[in-house]
Amino acid sequence: MPGLGGAPGEHGGGVNRPPRGARFPAGLDRLDGAAAAPATPGVRSGTHPPEPLRPQRPLAQAARDAARQTSVAGLGLDSDTVRQRMVQRLRAQGISCEPVLQALARVERHRFVDTALATQAYEDTSLPIGHGQTISKPSVVARMLALLHDSERARAQGALGRVLEIGGGCGYQAALLSLLARSVLSIERLRPLHEKARQNLHGWRQGDLRLMYGDGRLGHAPWAPYDHIVAAAGGDAVPEAWLEQLAVGGRLVAPVQDERGRGQVLVVIDRTASGLREQRLGAVHFVPLKSGRE
Repeated sequence: MPGLGGAPGEHGGGVNRPPRGARFPAGLDRLDGAAAAPATPGVRSGTHPPEPLRPQRPLAQAARDAARQTSVAGLGLDSDTVRQRMVQRLRAQGISCEPVLQALARVERHRFVDTALATQAYEDTSLPIGHGQTISKPSVVARMLALLHDSERARAQGALGRVLEIGGGCGYQAALLSLLARSVLSIERLRPLHEKARQNLHGWRQGDLRLMYGDGRLGHAPWAPYDHIVAAAGGDAVPEAWLEQLAVGGRLVAPVQDERGRGQVLVVIDRTASGLREQRLGAVHFVPLKSGRE
């Protein structure tokens, strides 16, 4: 997703707060342990047939795979220095929200992209993650999270509180949000991407982060209201469900069609005690917001 004028192809104090200590529904995936593997139909425990021998890879393919793994491992992509350089470039572009910059310096972006693209992970560019979706440019992610962090509620609390993310994609932004918020619920409508995010975030132990496979247009009413809502897909307008699930003092950041219908702009909506306040910022380009699950 390009960002405030980036490249095309981007994906995604209230009332009735759940009591302290309440947990997310058991039906949601929780990232503090892998779920038990489903049983294989027709095979009973203790009676598994011998696994057939698998053909060896061609030597040429094995050599190419080994070379790719070696080159990525030897580039020092897990070095703090690499991420700090990215953060320095974002500072130069005008990003000044320290909590957001610190989160970007901690999360290893190269672990959320295909190995073949890992060397580009810390450039300010969007990268394909499959299924017609992309991981957003670092500058776009940083600007959207900084906008969330500048809300009335975030300034009062010093954190994002309870966050709903629409369009979780590969899980990168969800990881960042988990460092900035009290709890995060990330919804993805494409099952393969939902599974990819689960793999990418396997073993992640920061914050209270849940991944949900579902229709993001509906939000998730059982756990509303949310202090902040952020979307990575744009429609003609912001769905009413999102607005209804936004807490008083909370903020929503999402792309929508511009007034002429020729592109998208970033919209920021604050819910105040007297109603909704909206502002529209620069041009963006995200994938279309769709209903249902695939």
